[in-house]
Formats: sequence, structure tokens, C-alpha cells
Amino acid sequence: MNTLAFIQNMSPWNLLVILAIVLVLFGSKKLPDLARSLGRSLGEFKKGKEEGDKIASDSIKDVIDDIKSEDPKKVEEPKV
Repeated sequence: MNTLAFIQNMSPWNLLVILAIVLVLFGSKKLPDLARSLGRSLGEFKKGKEEGDKIASDSIKDVIDDIKSEDPKKVEEPKV
């Protein structure tokens, strides 16, 4: 089963029960720290993804420039 479809099909009551279980397991004092660390992790993931996308884009441009320098008629301009 697709995880996204599972989450989309959850009712508000299901989310409330899950939140209550998390609250009981971790306690009210740990939840802010847990949310903060989750937010930081997502921020680092986004930074890494953007950096990887930039490196990949630069590499593609370098390859296209190399091919163009050999034979400019071989390559069409990339569509952005």
C-alpha cells in the first residue's frame, strides 16, 4: 500500500489517536525537542537536496558545453 495514499485516507480521529499515543510514549516534555529535531532534519535534507540538484545541473551543463565545443550541431539547448 502506498504510504501517501494511507495518510490521505486517514480521518481526523485516526490522527488524534496517533497523536495521543505519541504523547503517552514520549511525554509532553520530549515532544518539543522531538519536533525541533524533526524540523532541523528536514531543513538539512532540503539543503542537501538543493546542493545535489545544483551539482547535477552544473555537471550536465559541463557535458553539454564539452559536446558543443566538439560539434555544436549535435546538441539542442536544454529545456528548463
